[in-house]
Amino acid sequence: MPMSAQEIENMIRAAIPDAQVDITDLRGDGDHYAARVVSESFRGLNRVQQQRAVYAALDGRMGGVLHALQLTTAVPN
Repeated sequence: MPMSAQEIENMIRAAIPDAQVDITDLRGDGDHYAARVVSESFRGLNRVQQQRAVYAALDGRMGGVLHALQLTTAVPN
């Protein structure tokens, strides 16, 4: 069963409470999403480390329940 955008957002916010999260369903199928995650906790981390933090928040669902996630991370301006 696919994940909803709200489920993805909730999981990210639970792990990264200060995150600003924007989720877009790319195909309308609940299986291909884009996410933009902005968090102060990313400051000082390189892009790979930031993305690993988001994937860790998804608790192993990437590649299974959640097929594809186009991920953009950033620190606040």
